[in-house]
Amino acid sequence: MKFINNSAKAGGAALSLGVMSLGQIAFSQAPGALDQPALQGVVPDVTAVVDTKYGKVQGFKDRGISEFLGLRYAKPPLGDLRFMPPEPLESWAGIADATTLGAPAMQMYSVSGPKTTTFTRQMQSIFPTLAEEKFDNEDALFLNVWTPDADDKKRPVMVWFHGGGYAYGSGGWAAYDGRNLAEKGDVVVVTVNHRLNVFGYLYLGDKFGEDFASSGNVGNLDLVASLEWVRDNIEAFGGDPDNVTIMGESGGGSKVSHMLATPAADGLFDKAIIQSGPGVTSGSKEAAAKLADLFLETAGIETLEQLRAMPAEDILSYAREALATEGATGNFSPIVDGTVLPRHPFIPAAPEQSKDVPIIIGWNKDEMTIFNAAQEWFGTLTDEGLAKMAPTLGATGPALVENYREMHPDYSPSHLFNSAMTARFIQGTYTLGDQKARQGGAPVYMYQLYYDTDANDGVFKSPHTLDIPYMFNNVEETRVLAGSGDDPLKLEAMMSDAWISFAKTGVPSSELLPEWTPYEPSERAVMRFDVEPSVVNDPEKGAREILSAAN
Repeated sequence: MKFINNSAKAGGAALSLGVMSLGQIAFSQAPGALDQPALQGVVPDVTAVVDTKYGKVQGFKDRGISEFLGLRYAKPPLGDLRFMPPEPLESWAGIADATTLGAPAMQMYSVSGPKTTTFTRQMQSIFPTLAEEKFDNEDALFLNVWTPDADDKKRPVMVWFHGGGYAYGSGGWAAYDGRNLAEKGDVVVVTVNHRLNVFGYLYLGDKFGEDFASSGNVGNLDLVASLEWVRDNIEAFGGDPDNVTIMGESGGGSKVSHMLATPAADGLFDKAIIQSGPGVTSGSKEAAAKLADLFLETAGIETLEQLRAMPAEDILSYAREALATEGATGNFSPIVDGTVLPRHPFIPAAPEQSKDVPIIIGWNKDEMTIFNAAQEWFGTLTDEGLAKMAPTLGATGPALVENYREMHPDYSPSHLFNSAMTARFIQGTYTLGDQKARQGGAPVYMYQLYYDTDANDGVFKSPHTLDIPYMFNNVEETRVLAGSGDDPLKLEAMMSDAWISFAKTGVPSSELLPEWTPYEPSERAVMRFDVEPSVVNDPEKGAREILSAAN
């Protein structure tokens, strides 16, 4: 019995990964990685057969760690289930295959893709955004499990929601390989695929009635379903269903933020980590209804039958066209619909349902460089040009630029403008942290990744996604981004220590770190991750006050 049904489009690419783990693939490709023995001719060890709620599964072992890839956690959302909440699996006979990744959800990265440089091609080895457009599929409700052993030990469980906003990405990215984290921490790691973009967040309630009241958030309901699967099955994989930490970076951080305020997710997790993606507010139902109408008009769809019959690639194409239409507002992302999500996640206050859930939240010093480095102005911007560009960031732009000029006198005009753009990450992080701290209950711990990678000739400094190799304990597999030498290994040791400690106890700690003080608005203590880590009070006071005064 074949458990993974990726269709002809997905099958060949997915099956080609069968004898190697994600980590091994990235390890063999990433520049600067240590030499690996040749993998040709190696016969992989199989895992124990595991009994889940729905049937038996079996995967491969990767250097002693059992990995179960491409496990379904809900029915394929096809046909009449398109745009509907996820449905529970049906049981199967025999032993289902868990040796290969399931297909990524339908991707909406961009029409043209990123600028094609040697570095961006190398980055595909750990964040394969372009590759996944070749074999994405509507049938994508899969998750992956890494565990030291499928025994009765009841280890802490760390569930990862992928980045890519709500538009693209998957839990199968090589950067997210959970093998090393599972081994180091004696924890169970889970990564999740879910419906994205128009397939996960097209609000059809106004158009097609009450049956579609939750259609604007079914992608997030997929995440809830994955956590329900963890609750019901993870003990068979050596995990503790009563000690679950959800975590994510960028769009994944926003997904974690939303789970903290989603009633259906209440009680399904115990701790939360939000990395470079604070989800303070959500979209509006009214704007989502207008975008849905624009999409349906663009696609020439008048009936539900037409929508269900349209090929997935056509739906994706019309969704891109609708978003590019003059006057289009909003995006295909979560909304306050009064059904799945009754309120904004952290406005006007932190959600009561997660009052007792401790949180780690933070950002990277130079988040936007990874987006801006391909821009024509980056690296060539003069002080005169900076003065002209600063107002394009709004009324606070010039003041933010001057604030960072004082903080970082060695920064070029390009990096100063980049810092002013990065301030939006800081604003959201502080807002969420303030709301959580003021609520009382469980503590919030705030961090800033301050270390500058030498990747791509050091142009990025401390960019978006740099935290991922460190906290996943995957530096050697991701040297293309993590950087060269011993310093990235130091960051990896302290960050993965802290994440594992938090998953186990609710308190992040490491022998390599000073005591991590909980965040409070009175002091604003922030753990600064660098080669020499430190706790700094209110390190972004200038930007915080500039942005607060404007609101």
